[in-house]
Amino acid sequence: MSDYMASATGGDDMKPEFAEYEKANRAAMEDPDDFDAWEKLVRAAEHLEGGLNRNSSPQAISATRSVFDRFLARFPLLFGYWKKYADLEFTIAGTEAAEMVYERGVASITNSVDLWTNYCGFKVETSHDPDVIRELFERGANSVGLDFLAHPFWDKYIEFEERLECEDKIVAILDRVIHIPMHQYARYFERFRQLAQSRPLEELLPSDTLAQFRQEVIAEPPAAVQAGQQQMKIERGELEIEREIRVRIDNFHLEIFSRTQTETTKRWTYESEIKRPYFHVNELDEPQLVNWRKYLDFEEVEGDFTRIQFLYERCLVTCAFYDEFWYRYARWMSAQEGKEEEVRNIYQRASMTFVPITRTGIRLQYAHFEEAQGRVDMSRAIHEAVLEQLPGHIETIVSWANLERRQGGLDAAIAIYRAQIESDKCDIYAKGALTAEWARLLWKVKGNVEEARQVYQKNHHWYLDSRYFWINYLQFEMEQPTNAEIETENAARIRQVVDDIRKKSHLPPMTIRDLTHFYMVYLLERGGKDSAKEYLLLDREVNGPFSVQSVNKAKLAEDGKESTTDRRLMMENGHPGVEIDEAAIVRGENPYTKYFQQQGEQPVPASSQVSSNILGDIEADALWRLGFC
Repeated sequence: MSDYMASATGGDDMKPEFAEYEKANRAAMEDPDDFDAWEKLVRAAEHLEGGLNRNSSPQAISATRSVFDRFLARFPLLFGYWKKYADLEFTIAGTEAAEMVYERGVASITNSVDLWTNYCGFKVETSHDPDVIRELFERGANSVGLDFLAHPFWDKYIEFEERLECEDKIVAILDRVIHIPMHQYARYFERFRQLAQSRPLEELLPSDTLAQFRQEVIAEPPAAVQAGQQQMKIERGELEIEREIRVRIDNFHLEIFSRTQTETTKRWTYESEIKRPYFHVNELDEPQLVNWRKYLDFEEVEGDFTRIQFLYERCLVTCAFYDEFWYRYARWMSAQEGKEEEVRNIYQRASMTFVPITRTGIRLQYAHFEEAQGRVDMSRAIHEAVLEQLPGHIETIVSWANLERRQGGLDAAIAIYRAQIESDKCDIYAKGALTAEWARLLWKVKGNVEEARQVYQKNHHWYLDSRYFWINYLQFEMEQPTNAEIETENAARIRQVVDDIRKKSHLPPMTIRDLTHFYMVYLLERGGKDSAKEYLLLDREVNGPFSVQSVNKAKLAEDGKESTTDRRLMMENGHPGVEIDEAAIVRGENPYTKYFQQQGEQPVPASSQVSSNILGDIEADALWRLGFC
């Protein structure tokens, strides 16, 4: 691309549109999820060389195509940009190139009414083969015909047949539409009813239904006619039979209209609450999500497979970034008989295109699905693909290890943990968590408590920062079965873990406090005679003011002595770098005279005493600066 810019601009004198393009391209590459950056890049590409046409340079055309291809690969549900791309291709390369873009578009967003309408309209204007055009309309009808707002598509289809003066085709289209609950159902029914009055009976009903109506009319006795003093029965002619059949057909279609009206009314509540029926990167508000959930509930209760599937597809255009709907769609589809391929397609679309990689749950669910289908290698590949994007992701590694345990046994699972722990792609926090999971396997699966304990004891000095490791280590020791004979031994192990957490670990103070509280409950519920004394000591240490937290103060000192931290606090006294003369304080002199002089301010009178509020703030200030608040 840089070569193109150099050749297109003649070296250093870059035209403004090329400079804008380069700037926009860099921004989009730096943050591929930034929709605004991509929009700016598309606009910049469209203005290259004053706007692309058949005479534009191959380099400019190639650059613009690259922009659209990359943009629509990232955001394939933006139907408007597919149309824009197709129009561009038509301008620079002709009909076939535009059709290829349209085909890619409808493959990416199969249920877009707008895109199908535009595609079919384009085909009508550029093709002279009615059968080819009609085939495309039928594809579109199968893709979007059930949409509540599909009237632009159906209007385009009817308009095409009107241009060909094919009234039989128009009647057939209308006969399909009047069965569909949609926004403008009444308008189509009126048109159908009007045409039905003059169309052959064979066009209005299936042959078996029409034969049934004819038999019913013929079976009815003819009406009696008064002739003088006598009543006479006159045999009906074919025209009279046809007239009565048409009355029955009209009543038949009125019943269809009534049912369609009822079905439309039932859906109107949900449809009226859909404020954004198209895809956008902006989040939906909660009422919109609630409405989609309720709408799906409604259609599932109605029980029509085709309508349910179509509504899920509509929902997943608007809610493409919300994995809850992908989960729901896959679970619903899996409950249908023989739909394994459809379920796989749902997981693939969610994992490969729409759900952000940081939300790994749907991908791991996909891996479980493939494992259940006997495709273990595919399941492994999914885990590996996630870890390529998110190296050291704990949940994925644990899932992969459990996959290997199910398929190959405990050693295979431990091999996964070993490989990841030894990898330079995992940080120390992830390695601590994986070590804890390794120990959990030995404990829960192998049933070897001592071997699991050895994993914790041999590795705890590596993971002093790992919250996951220490939480699991403490839980492991506290959950060991016990009785009166071995409780003392168990208590010693638990106490040692707690001491390591409090004195050696680098965990956040809140985490240390929470884990200590966990142990304090243990002391009251399972501790021995002296447990109350230890409980109160810990209560003072973790819940008391900082001045009595001897362990924390000792950890803050470089030499590990509590007195060192006490002296440091007295020196800082809320003003870093101000040394305090304790003898001056005893004499009643202001300890901050030197500080005020350095700042060019007047000191507080010597006779005044240090404010109790200032002294009381020493602890809070020190804790805040040292990361304890």
